[in-house]
Amino acid sequence: METKALLVTVEGRVQGVGFRAWTRHEADRLGLTGWVRNEKDGSVRALLEGAPDGVERMLERLWIGPPGASVAHVSPEPSTPENAEGFRIAR
Repeated sequence: METKALLVTVEGRVQGVGFRAWTRHEADRLGLTGWVRNEKDGSVRALLEGAPDGVERMLERLWIGPPGASVAHVSPEPSTPENAEGFRIAR
């Protein structure tokens, strides 16, 4: 199976609105692995790994986010797969 990996930075009102838990839930639904964490600059960063179509669908969903979020920008960059098991909230 082909695996795609993206390192994504999400900017806007994305902390304090349940963005990490929402991201984990959506990634699980799409069968993705990786992680999501808050950054000190107020953004959220995530590693998305999995089938290319699942990664692309997750990228689209990140533009929407959970209720209460206001996404201003989503910046994806290619990454090397970490072959993670499951999707976790990182510290």
